[in-house]
Amino acid sequence: MVKIYKYPEVLLKPVAKLILLVFMVFLLGFTIVTNEANVNTTKTDLEEENDVIGTTLVDFIDKGKIVASWYGPRFHGKRTANGEIYDQMAFTAAHKSLKFGTLLRVTNPKNSKSVIVRINDRGPYIRGRQLDLSKAAALELGILDQGIAKVNIEQISLKGVNFPIVSLN
Repeated sequence: MVKIYKYPEVLLKPVAKLILLVFMVFLLGFTIVTNEANVNTTKTDLEEENDVIGTTLVDFIDKGKIVASWYGPRFHGKRTANGEIYDQMAFTAAHKSLKFGTLLRVTNPKNSKSVIVRINDRGPYIRGRQLDLSKAAALELGILDQGIAKVNIEQISLKGVNFPIVSLN
């Protein structure tokens, strides 16, 4: 039996996750932990130059807990503060002061679900809220129904890369 979805964004969710994962691996790289007894200990030329063994290219800077909400349908297709067209099914967010292009890992402590969002808009403009997530991010975190939630925020810093997200805008 073929399952027919009422809303097309349900079909986009797995594809969007895969695209985001592939993009993040390409952009950020990854580290594989192995049993050291089976590893060839010869350094490559690049590793000798930069002495990068045991380090990572990504830092997660804890920004604490904040109150986040989400916005979507009313703003979908309109311009964001950075000039791009808002897509409620993209993993983006609005913040009052963070630079456009800043990457944040947002975690819902109630269910341990996390997403990575990119700041592309300003807001929220309701007292007590510090972050407005896209509908896709809120859906993935499991906060769509309640509308607001306390979330943990970590800013993603890429070592040795000067503001790489500019090319995405």
